[in-house]
Amino acid sequence: MAYKKSKKKQLKHIDVAVAYISSSFNNTMVTVTTPDGNVIMRGSAGQMGFKGARKGTPYAAMQVGTRVAKELTGMGVRAIEVNMQGPGSGRDGVVRAFQSSGLNVMLLRDITPIPHNGCRSPKKRRV
Repeated sequence: MAYKKSKKKQLKHIDVAVAYISSSFNNTMVTVTTPDGNVIMRGSAGQMGFKGARKGTPYAAMQVGTRVAKELTGMGVRAIEVNMQGPGSGRDGVVRAFQSSGLNVMLLRDITPIPHNGCRSPKKRRV
């Protein structure tokens, strides 16, 4: 049987994308999707080579943002909506990286889950 040549993966042309930034105290993860919700790409501080406590720093988050923004501009993305989640310090670094790389940030939204009443508190301590 003859060898079948595989097709090269084609980059999609997308004008607007949605970025979800999940920032904890230990790591910063960025997921970029189409407006429909299909994942285009993702990146994290651990994927960039940062280890240990350095993954949660704003500098690591900025490096992740510049790398993701560089790949997005190659796909033709011009505008981006940003949804931030979590208490970490890397949230702002990713947004600054998006803006400095030439992407138009249309919307900033905080989607951190906030408990309305929370869990049931432990019972009173008897001494």
